[in-house]
Amino acid sequence: MGLSTHVLDTMHGTPAAGMEVALYTTEGEHATLVKRFTLNDDGRSDGPLYDNHSLKAGTYRLVFDVAGYFKARGVQLPEPNFLNRVALDFGVAHTDQHYHVPLLVSPWSYSTYRGS
Repeated sequence: MGLSTHVLDTMHGTPAAGMEVALYTTEGEHATLVKRFTLNDDGRSDGPLYDNHSLKAGTYRLVFDVAGYFKARGVQLPEPNFLNRVALDFGVAHTDQHYHVPLLVSPWSYSTYRGS
């Protein structure tokens, strides 16, 4: 239960260890920062972003620092780079279920889905 995320670097075929991420709650166009964190060696946060008791129904945003991560890995990116930060806005309707929000990313593309 709760909320979690995981990032895979599809350019290198590895977890995106060291990527900076921010979590926000959202209401319309207004976003409130909940926390900033760095992904561990497995490309995950060190714990749940929300556990099953604190996750509330509503809308959220995860912002992933894609350009910062790839620059730190020594990837030569054009200026301006194609992807800077990837923001994923999503809703939580059922707090009795687990919401896993993975990101698969390269400097030129990304995809996501609701995982389990």
